[in-house]
Amino acid sequence: MPSAALDLARVRAEFPALAADTVFLDNAGGSQVLARVANRIRDYLLLDNVQLGASYAASQHAGERVGAARRAVAGLVHAAHDDEIVMGPSTTALIGTLVHALRPGLRPGDEVVVTESDHEANIGAWARLVDLGVVVRVWPVDVDSLGLRLQDLEPLIGPRTKWVAMTQASNILGTVNPVAEVARRVHAVGARLCVDAVAYAPHRLVDVQASGADAVVFSFYKVFGPHYAVLWVRRELLLSLPSLNHHFIGKEVIPYKLQLGNVNYELSWGCAGIADYLQDVGRWLGDGGDERSRMQTAFDAFARHEDALAERLLGWLRERRGVRIIGLPSVTAGERVPTVSFVVDGQRSEDIVRQVDAHRIGIRFGDFYARRLIDALGLQDHGGVVRVSIAHYNTAEEIDRLLAALETAVR
Repeated sequence: MPSAALDLARVRAEFPALAADTVFLDNAGGSQVLARVANRIRDYLLLDNVQLGASYAASQHAGERVGAARRAVAGLVHAAHDDEIVMGPSTTALIGTLVHALRPGLRPGDEVVVTESDHEANIGAWARLVDLGVVVRVWPVDVDSLGLRLQDLEPLIGPRTKWVAMTQASNILGTVNPVAEVARRVHAVGARLCVDAVAYAPHRLVDVQASGADAVVFSFYKVFGPHYAVLWVRRELLLSLPSLNHHFIGKEVIPYKLQLGNVNYELSWGCAGIADYLQDVGRWLGDGGDERSRMQTAFDAFARHEDALAERLLGWLRERRGVRIIGLPSVTAGERVPTVSFVVDGQRSEDIVRQVDAHRIGIRFGDFYARRLIDALGLQDHGGVVRVSIAHYNTAEEIDRLLAALETAVR
């Protein structure tokens, strides 16, 4: 496979916001948007803004674009069938929709497992099942390794387990979790797995089939697109769920039965531009293969570049007295994404970030809606962590600019 370096000038030209004098290192909160995505949204609104399903040509053309967008997203996540793709406003909303559809099939005494390290999006909806008498068990984070250990999952799953919900990569720790192995163990007891891939999808090519999961969800605004999201559900499971849409839309009408009010047409068409961009990057890197191959080549190049930038930052943090990295302290064999969190003895995380703000560098402080993890690690007194989240369009010079700012902010 091609292993050429990214042409950062060409990459950055795809993101108009990068021309401003701001260093964007809060990418886990929301990435910058591709011009081609924004242009698609604009074009749809100005040229194709009609209701779908009519017999006239303009409506048919608009419907073809929305259908093509769904197929593009299916290709992006490697879905076996494009009607497994449910689109909606956010990861939180889509997980809520999934759990709501599952409620009629759950009984008192059934069990679900959530983790202590997830974003609340993949905890809250499951935790609220207690009102049905469902038992919610918590897979704790190991405070020494800062990871989810498989041996800690084993006593939590058994014949009463219906679902396990976990993140593919922590939005604070940056740790990539072994979801395929978890899926194997979960399926062995007859349960299913729901994976939040929000923090993973900007850095690794999502492959729902390889994940072994039964449902995978992430938001496009973390992956160079608009505020919109995708939920993939394994087809046989999706067909078994009740319809949440109008009473005359049957359970066999997938994915529409879970897309209340239908998809957002213009955002769907815009999101197809993400896959288009990734395929072009693969082509620029010399991959003449199929669409999936080119996207994989793009992400392989992203990972190499991001790892080098993350190690530049992590190396600086490792050498600072009083700094505690919250997560793996170095880049090792794909075990972490370039989301780097830390705290400093005797300093509030907010105070550090506000000093960096003055340098026109965007980083962030807080719990990032993974409050249970912050509590478990005893980081409340710091006001959460300082988080630096790198994307493939960032440069070594931007990391150096951050380090210069941190020199004065970190005492």
